[in-house]
Amino acid sequence: MQPQTLQIATWLLYFDGFFALVDLLDGYSYLRYIRETYRFGFAIGLINVALYAAGGLLMANERKIGYKIAIAASISPFVVRIVAVQNPLSDSLISLAFDVALVALLLHTQSREHQRIWYR
Repeated sequence: MQPQTLQIATWLLYFDGFFALVDLLDGYSYLRYIRETYRFGFAIGLINVALYAAGGLLMANERKIGYKIAIAASISPFVVRIVAVQNPLSDSLISLAFDVALVALLLHTQSREHQRIWYR
């Protein structure tokens, strides 16, 4: 019963969470840099992955907190990139496109209107 924007955003949350986990464990992206540089880097990466999973799952079950967690998850790559390399645009263009698309889908007028009316 969700609008198309939220359905696509839910799938992107799941996909981004999976690829964030892969990057954290054995990738060559900002998450690996954080894992190897900072003392609690692995925990930060796991929190990032958990945000994606929890946001997608709770949003699919139409919980209002899921929408809020999903917004936090969608913004987290930009924040983590700034902490890691001081440049939120430092990753590949494809990765950046998916991150921007997720933020745009979640903040779309249809998505905000649906979560305001229907979510508990």
